[in-house]
Amino acid sequence: MIELIEKKSRFIAFAAGITDESEALAIVERLKKEHKRSRHTVYAYAVAGKEKFNDDGEPNGTAGLPALNAIKRRNLDNVLIVVVRYFGGVLLGKGGLIRAYGKAAGQELDRYIKEKSEK
Repeated sequence: MIELIEKKSRFIAFAAGITDESEALAIVERLKKEHKRSRHTVYAYAVAGKEKFNDDGEPNGTAGLPALNAIKRRNLDNVLIVVVRYFGGVLLGKGGLIRAYGKAAGQELDRYIKEKSEK
């Protein structure tokens, strides 16, 4: 898990290895319950050659797609990335959202890769 603050919004990213879509969606639901007060719970995953992302109410393509692109840039499969956003009262704009979600997802995926390689 990593945490990033951008213009008072708090982004918390989680990465997990997954074996199928239902496992990914179960993890997303668990995180939504754990972070009930958050504004958005964005996710992306790649599993068995299938890719999917969800912006969870953020403008189309500004949240889940940057997370999915972080997965693709690292050539990962069987992985889920979830970024929870607590809104800080300052609008980030489309470019700001893309950068913040992409940065949070990328940092968490790098942490996840490093942790896996150390095992």
